[in-house]
Amino acid sequence: MCEYTNQNDLKHSMQAIDLTGPAPIQEPQRQYFFIQKARQHVMEKSEELGRPLYFHCVTFGCQMNARDSEKLCGILRQIGFLESDGEDADFVIYNTCTVRDNANQKVYGRLGYLNTMKRKNPHMKIALCGCMMQEPSVIEKIRKSYRFVDLIFGTHNIFKLAELLTAVYESDEMIIDLWTDTDQIVEDLPVQRKYPFKSGVNIMFGCNNFCSYCIVPYVRGRERSRTPEEITDEIRRLVEDGVVEVMLLGQNVNSYGKTLKQPIHFAELLKRVEEVEGLRRIRFMTPHPKDFSDELIEVMRFSKKICRHLHLPLQSGSSRILQQMNRKYDKEQYLALVGRIRNAMPDIALTTDIIVGFPGETEEDFQETLDVVERVGYDNAFTFIYSKRTGTPAAAMEQVPEEVAHERFDRLLALVQKNARSAAEKWQGQVAEVLVEGVSDHGDGTLTGRMSNNLLVHFQGPKTLIGTLVPVALVDSKGFYFIGEWRGVV
Repeated sequence: MCEYTNQNDLKHSMQAIDLTGPAPIQEPQRQYFFIQKARQHVMEKSEELGRPLYFHCVTFGCQMNARDSEKLCGILRQIGFLESDGEDADFVIYNTCTVRDNANQKVYGRLGYLNTMKRKNPHMKIALCGCMMQEPSVIEKIRKSYRFVDLIFGTHNIFKLAELLTAVYESDEMIIDLWTDTDQIVEDLPVQRKYPFKSGVNIMFGCNNFCSYCIVPYVRGRERSRTPEEITDEIRRLVEDGVVEVMLLGQNVNSYGKTLKQPIHFAELLKRVEEVEGLRRIRFMTPHPKDFSDELIEVMRFSKKICRHLHLPLQSGSSRILQQMNRKYDKEQYLALVGRIRNAMPDIALTTDIIVGFPGETEEDFQETLDVVERVGYDNAFTFIYSKRTGTPAAAMEQVPEEVAHERFDRLLALVQKNARSAAEKWQGQVAEVLVEGVSDHGDGTLTGRMSNNLLVHFQGPKTLIGTLVPVALVDSKGFYFIGEWRGVV
């Protein structure tokens, strides 16, 4: 784990805090006040127990959630907690996802286990945050059936963790702090990165697309962008701290900059990020096909840092279903976009998301999806059976029988896997630059890393290579990863 923040600003902020006065109104100074206040509570409890206090953070969902959890962990470390890998910790926080119903069910199932743990350790505190907590029906269920939960907050006020935790320690009641929406963006708080050499960077929050199956706009709110200056300044600090690769994060990065006082396009932001000295790789997640510009294609084409991997969600190959999904493009427009991308960058790896069994999907519609998958030849695809989400337009549509959806899913998965194997095999025998990410589970002395196209490679080498970019010969394709040979010297 690697802890990152602007250390000079943090030191100055912490030294200037006067806990005898009122909390500042302005952010993030207000949160540094409550970090210190919560730290006092943690120290008191630690002295009472005669040991350090531990926290455990469990993340469900997407890269946006993973980045939020890094912020939560950074704040908790600053408050004085040590990190634990078990749910018997003194403070357990679940950062939830609600894109599919099974994510909700996992949380409910694990809450039952936490109740048992809390009976053994009455001082234990339990918090729930994230997308699932933005659903009113979920909050009502937790109020009634999971009254042992201490803290509930949503997606818009992640930055308030220290303030909310202070309230938990100073109250015997369940603390619930939920916002329906916000235009506020609060950064410059402690962050604990998973990797010292790569990092996610939020460039925007929220979504305005309202796909008929998706609950994200309702739980993440409307689109709001950070300024390019804030983003590039953060990336410069990350590079100074050892980061060589960044992932620019947003629900739809193609919409970046539209809400700023001085609007700018995502392609222009990429140009500015590319200028950051010392940065070696740029990734981004997720673009929307409906507004993927030719300017963006050109920026990617001539970039020396943007990775040769693009995740371009399809969702369905049927123009009729795409219209029902409110995706704002059709099959032919999607294929034409893929053609322009491939013409500009023949070596690019394309991955996608596909939903099977969307309400009203016929066998003919499904065949259209198979046709797109075959014609594009994706390097990989994340395939899902449609999950009904209450409150979305698709929930009221005629549902596809479960057994039909599962049978179609199996056929799609078989085709995706076949194409992925073929796509990987084309790299056999080449030498690729690999960012070494850690020790592999393939045996002693084996490391693992990613190529620019996001393919995993496992190879023998010293641990000192972790966090560096090295040449690796791609010797043996295993379909979704390679066994390679490091072409360097010890």
